[in-house]
Amino acid sequence: MLIPCLACESRFIPDEYFRACSAYNRGLDLVLWTCPRCGNHDELRVLPGELGFGYTSRGRFAVHDRVRVPGLRRHRGDLRLDISLDKASWRVPGRVRQLV
Repeated sequence: MLIPCLACESRFIPDEYFRACSAYNRGLDLVLWTCPRCGNHDELRVLPGELGFGYTSRGRFAVHDRVRVPGLRRHRGDLRLDISLDKASWRVPGRVRQLV
């Protein structure tokens, strides 16, 4: 299974793709991802069996495009998102909000 970058159309094995996830926003339930090849930044939601790509608007995240990833699972923690596929797993740390 290869997962695409929607900007440059490069394809990545799951380990390379999910290691490029930098932060998890629990409030909006989205992951920040940066393409290792082109540097494009995407916001995505990890859903059972698929990735949902979209945009934040009016304080909500709207999924516009979906990429199927059969067997993909997720578990939300207080300060992280755990992603698993087959026997592999990745932990995406939560983004700590700064007090103003």
